[in-house]
Amino acid sequence: MTVTDTTAQHGGAADENVQGTASGSSFYAAMRILPREQRDAMFQIYSFCRQVDDIADSDGPRPERLAALDQWRRDIDALYAGNPPARVKDYAPSVKQFGLRREDFIAIIDGMEMDVPADIRAPDAKTLDLYCDRVASAVGRLSVRVFGLGEEDGILLAHHLGRALQLSNILRDIDEDAAIGRLYLPRENLEAAGIMSNEPLTVVSDPRLPRACEDILRQARSHFAASNDIMARNPRRLVRAPKIMSEYYHAILEKLVERGFALPRKPVKLSKAAKIFILIRYAFI
Repeated sequence: MTVTDTTAQHGGAADENVQGTASGSSFYAAMRILPREQRDAMFQIYSFCRQVDDIADSDGPRPERLAALDQWRRDIDALYAGNPPARVKDYAPSVKQFGLRREDFIAIIDGMEMDVPADIRAPDAKTLDLYCDRVASAVGRLSVRVFGLGEEDGILLAHHLGRALQLSNILRDIDEDAAIGRLYLPRENLEAAGIMSNEPLTVVSDPRLPRACEDILRQARSHFAASNDIMARNPRRLVRAPKIMSEYYHAILEKLVERGFALPRKPVKLSKAAKIFILIRYAFI
């Protein structure tokens, strides 16, 4: 449900290259348990996200990246007009079968574009929430239709779980993002902690950074709790995949808390054994 980890190689969404690139990710493990038609649709969403994400994250000239994203908008429009170009032609059956909405694809592109004119640095809280909605919850809105959730709970789950995963990503990737000139912690949090700079490398080396992370941590936990409530009231077969994703990321979030946000910060990831345990527990037991 997040762009960072719902990404794959360019090309057909369900082909071997895409699945091979995805195979090390939590997304791949969660989606492999789905029936074939749902799995193929999810890998198409995965592939789309990766391709637009690659454009936003490339080091190419910004005008060229903006033009490439705009071409994706035109391609999605053509798909829904019934005249899809080659790279989205295979999406058409999934769009029809699962009722995937054009505006969610477009929202993802819009979210990617937010990083292109200038790197995001300490956005205000409202802008950060919009970013999370576009790059994560919009992916979730496509996904819950494939999973078969009802409209109301599906949209709520996409809202809460998308934000939970994306905020967890932001906390996990603070140093990695700073190294490429990006800083997603909101301005209000930094100022409340006494940090007035929006220079990424300056902020991540500030001893007051842990305080600036506290509210994002609280929000992520709140969104995880809300998404768990939604999944608990829906049939297990409909929420197995998002539950696996949720448990992966919740475990990462708690490992971040255990590590702390003061320097030095070692990268946090789940062990292979922990991932297998989560997969077995929520996919098969």
